[in-house]
Amino acid sequence: MSGSPRVLFVTHNAPRHVGDAAGSFVLRLAHALQQRGAHVDILAPGAADLSTREILEGVTITRVRYDDDAHMTLAYEGNMAELVRASWRGKRSLLQLMVALRRATTKALQDARRAGVPYDIVHAHWWFPSALSLWRLRSRTTPGTPLVITMHGSDVRLAESTKPAHAIMRAVLGEASVCTAVSTWLAETAQRIAGTPVLVSPMPVDMRLFGEATADENATVRHGVLFVGRLNAQKGIADLITAMARPALAGVPLHVVGEGPDREALEAQAHALDVADRITWHRVLSQSALVPLYRAAQVVAMPSRGEGLGLVAVEAQLCRTPVVAYADGGLPDVVRPDHGGTLVPTGDIDALAAGLARVISSNESARSLGAQAREDMLARFTPEAVSARYLDHYQEAARRTPPTGRA
Repeated sequence: MSGSPRVLFVTHNAPRHVGDAAGSFVLRLAHALQQRGAHVDILAPGAADLSTREILEGVTITRVRYDDDAHMTLAYEGNMAELVRASWRGKRSLLQLMVALRRATTKALQDARRAGVPYDIVHAHWWFPSALSLWRLRSRTTPGTPLVITMHGSDVRLAESTKPAHAIMRAVLGEASVCTAVSTWLAETAQRIAGTPVLVSPMPVDMRLFGEATADENATVRHGVLFVGRLNAQKGIADLITAMARPALAGVPLHVVGEGPDREALEAQAHALDVADRITWHRVLSQSALVPLYRAAQVVAMPSRGEGLGLVAVEAQLCRTPVVAYADGGLPDVVRPDHGGTLVPTGDIDALAAGLARVISSNESARSLGAQAREDMLARFTPEAVSARYLDHYQEAARRTPPTGRA
């Protein structure tokens, strides 16, 4: 494989427009790879209001139709698992999505080969459903084309909680020349389940949004706690609302950004704990709209369980905002106590409240922690650094894959 590979991304999530948070890291990686001379095309699910083919950030995205407009709703809102569990119609749509991705990948690979510009790498994001959709596909269509699989979090949590999925995951990962995961926890969990070596290789952040703040922004007085994430049990927002009622956080405001199935229950909880008047609820915001909120907060709280990596923590720390998080999942890879982060035991609400209060109590300390955290993020999550690692992974995948496609 040359230093300018042709790569086909297959994913169930990719941005619908510039600035969209859905699968944004997939597009960032594709764009960064193209900046280094690679060519990347993306196959992703369709949706009622999306074009079947478009170019974002110089990357061509083909949207694959898999159902009628009214039911093409599995992707982009972060609720695929909920929709699939909720009804037989959701399960049927998932099966149709996987079949459609498989057919579209077959066509893309064959068309590229006929045109004399074959893909050097197929890179599937999330082993489920994307990589599962491709199981035993390339041996029939383009033997010798290496497969790279990257796991992002929800796919590994699914396998961990569903024993029948273990054998399927082993079979799918066993076809890959290289497997990666975006955090140490995900890599270790996937390796334990599947018995396949998994490398740790995170996704990039968009540094255009997270440059140095202006003098006016630096002079802004920061206040309160910020939470960004889906409003469900996994993200731990109920723990945070309980923590806000502790005496250590009396009078401290909380801004909550996100939507999800627990919204009504969380509002009722806030009223019951007499903290509702200190909480401001925001809808889901674009990344560019989030930046001012990150920079206005004294601290970002991430009481998540089983977080794949924690890109919210990366973004917050790039804005020089310290993060207090549960020491769970992939968060210890990002929120590092020796680099300005604060980790507390998972589920320990008193420790969560105390950690937040300690950061808030001293503006000078918060600024110092934030500065340390930003330097750490710059060293590990820039598009330049991440794309260089993935080009190395592609080279390794090519070395491991004989021309016959038999490992």
